[in-house]
Amino acid sequence: MPETTPSTRPATDTPAPRRGGTQAMLSVRAVTQISPRLLRVTVGGEQFSTLRRSQDTDAYVKLLLPRPGSDLTPPYDLDALRENSPELLPALRTYTVRRWHDAEQSLDIDVVLHDDADGIAAPWAARARVGETIALKGAGGGYAPRPDATDHLLIGDHATLPAIAASLEAMPEDARGHAIIQLEHGEDRIDLSHPRGIEVQWVIGTGAELLKAVQALPVTVSPGLQVFCHAERGLTKQLRAHLVTERGIERGQISISAYWAQGRVEDEFQAEKRQPIGQIDD
Repeated sequence: MPETTPSTRPATDTPAPRRGGTQAMLSVRAVTQISPRLLRVTVGGEQFSTLRRSQDTDAYVKLLLPRPGSDLTPPYDLDALRENSPELLPALRTYTVRRWHDAEQSLDIDVVLHDDADGIAAPWAARARVGETIALKGAGGGYAPRPDATDHLLIGDHATLPAIAASLEAMPEDARGHAIIQLEHGEDRIDLSHPRGIEVQWVIGTGAELLKAVQALPVTVSPGLQVFCHAERGLTKQLRAHLVTERGIERGQISISAYWAQGRVEDEFQAEKRQPIGQIDD
């Protein structure tokens, strides 16, 4: 979207990767601590173009990570594993691309670290070493700031931070609006490059406090407003109700979905997207 708490996209025990999509074999080029709970892993290599580089600022890739004890190394023969040893299939983790480096054939992936040791993606990032190989699929996406938008509203949590940061960097210098980001810990605030007309507000606390802060924002509803709103599933449903029902913003002006769900690992989260519980829209 999160190993069971927010990550840079939903994470933790997921089902086997679906058929289709070419695996790109890239190597770790750098590991950089961005904040106490945010780690940037830069990966790249000759197969960079296999990822179908997306121009969307919420672009995401899927990491194929070996499960503990499997002793598997990429590339993975997914068909053979499905048929003979499905329990050994690599775990699929979805992460937003923080930044593409086209000339260097690399990309940055920001991973939220957690206080517990559960999960697969965060521990992988914490012990990642330069030179090791990782398999990725992608890229997907669906949002980018419109240059003709008269006002922007970006809403998210720690999981959404990379997409919001990339979106702010892609905006024209005269862009106006608000970006409001919720974090659990104040020390995880980072410097964000953004147009002067965009007011960046940090909410340190819970998702409920993010909702209250959004409700208090002085946003002018107009046809030129463009909204990006992604967070935990239950909170995202509340934000949608506020933005669409209470504020009267047209649904077509809003990019909105859940990046993760409280108490769900990614396989449950992804499966529930196709069920009523996972639906954001009424």
